[in-house]
Amino acid sequence: MLSILIPTYNYNIFPLVQELHEQCIQQKIIFEIIVLDDCSIKFHTENNKTNTLSNCIYQILNQNIGRSAIRNLLATKATFTNLLFLDADVRLINKQFIKNYLSFIQYNSNYEVVYGGIVYQENQPETNQLLRWIYGNEREALSAEKRNENVYVSFLTLNFLIKKDVFAKVKFNEEIPNLRYEDLLFSYDLMKNKVLLQHINNQVVHNGIETSEFFLQKTNDSLKGLQFLLENNYLPADYSKLTAIYKLLKQTHLLWIVNLLYKSFKTKFKKNLLGSKPSLFIYDIYRLGYFSKL
Repeated sequence: MLSILIPTYNYNIFPLVQELHEQCIQQKIIFEIIVLDDCSIKFHTENNKTNTLSNCIYQILNQNIGRSAIRNLLATKATFTNLLFLDADVRLINKQFIKNYLSFIQYNSNYEVVYGGIVYQENQPETNQLLRWIYGNEREALSAEKRNENVYVSFLTLNFLIKKDVFAKVKFNEEIPNLRYEDLLFSYDLMKNKVLLQHINNQVVHNGIETSEFFLQKTNDSLKGLQFLLENNYLPADYSKLTAIYKLLKQTHLLWIVNLLYKSFKTKFKKNLLGSKPSLFIYDIYRLGYFSKL
């Protein structure tokens, strides 16, 4: 009935698998949990414990294939109709997590895709982790009601349920560089194919807040990925807020203002973003400036 699919890389997945396994047993359902390790070098001993649990498989790939390809591979290995994709670095906060998805399936038998959402730790982390924490809370940890205001763009791939036949029609694009934004492209492909995407409040916690410096570097890398998607016509410029603003400024010949701000204040921007009071407004200007220079 339910295939739970988890890609992992250098992460201890066993505590999450244990909790999922326990909840599935409690619900007395037919299920499987498949974990594919993208050729990592850590936590093999811990993760191999997955194979001691009933209906659970942990397998290490011989080579690293990337975030998109590993999710597609997981789907091909799945036995059942309902696929629940979870990222390795999430934690369940609700003892009814599996039950909530099962209830949704029961009362929405014609569903195609449903996203459960994400939350972040309530306690403020260390100063060097504030940017990621603030961004996550303000831009990602949204209620289902808020996400429904922008159904497709607010979708993330870390906690979603999808029918297997629907996934087979869309899949993750394996042609793009392994530079993030596969979430955005997948959601666009869902929209383009007129796939019904629904949102519910069945959140997981995102573990392991990254340092602000690492998050900023990931931001730079992801913007390169976004540029690739636009240049190769995988995404229209008006699909994401950042690229829509970029397009507007370029058309109105005002992009020079952003470029001037970025060139003049780049160092000060980074100081703010890596400091004790990071501003998301400055973060957005930084992203726009960096993107326009690519």
